Amino acid sequence: MPQLLSPLQQADTTRLIEEVNRNSQVRSLRGKVDLKFLDNSFAQCGIAEEYTAADADITTQRPGQIYLTIQDPFIGTKIAEMSSNGEKFWVAVLRGDQKYRRFVTGTNEASYERIGGEGEIQCGKDGNKAAMQQRAVSAFSGLRPQHFTDALLVHPAGEPGLIYASAEVFAEEPDMRRGAKKSARIVRGYYQLEELRPEGEGRALLLRRFWLDRFGGIRLARMQTFDERGTLETDVVYRDPRPFGEGRQYSLPAEIEITRPQDRYSIRINYQTPESVRLDQQFPPEAFVLQNKDNLPVVDLDARKPE
Repeated sequence: MPQLLSPLQQADTTRLIEEVNRNSQVRSLRGKVDLKFLDNSFAQCGIAEEYTAADADITTQRPGQIYLTIQDPFIGTKIAEMSSNGEKFWVAVLRGDQKYRRFVTGTNEASYERIGGEGEIQCGKDGNKAAMQQRAVSAFSGLRPQHFTDALLVHPAGEPGLIYASAEVFAEEPDMRRGAKKSARIVRGYYQLEELRPEGEGRALLLRRFWLDRFGGIRLARMQTFDERGTLETDVVYRDPRPFGEGRQYSLPAEIEITRPQDRYSIRINYQTPESVRLDQQFPPEAFVLQNKDNLPVVDLDARKPE
């Protein structure tokens, strides 16, 4: 039977909100990360994952601003660039067949279908090539910069008018501790903190669910967000807390895994050197507006046709 990790820290709802907000004190982050990207759109073909591993330079600032450059780790060429100023976003797909390279723009709060089509996938030698080309545009055109900002710079909890409820839960999971056997499993204790918005008499809408690890302390380990129908939008897992910044003034997760179930992809972000990350620097608004410097064909998702 898996071992229950102990001791377990005790905390009330107020203490849990404080821990979520400790992670939300950071105003901006700028650093280099290793980025592993998994897209499941073409899993049935068993194709190689061309964009599984990449280097990235990331700058993000509250509220909801980000600039991200993704590069091939071996030859240093850019795969994609993307940014958001908190309201609009821009994505430049720079790799793949020429006809699939494009500059995508849209509105953060809008919902769009994935670009590239979701028709029948033809496997086999020729099908793999076509699938990879389609995958390049579909994957990166479907990637939204704000999905990073919401995960990296957690929005504070405790907003007036919202309701918060907490409960303890236990989960059996692989033992990720250093030195543990590969197949070892443990039981880990968590507090679940739920953030709800009242929706009329006797009803409430679940907005976010926080998982706070209780083993040896209280630590934000996971955050889930939900849409208006209660469907899971984003599932973010936080691992490996490390001191960040030259003065090591913050303890933040060095590994962050973002899963978007409806968009069918996951991204794992690992900060290369957490102590070298620049924190709380103020960047001008224009730093988060991506320009179409490569003169790529423009796809305005709000207009739903290429310009």
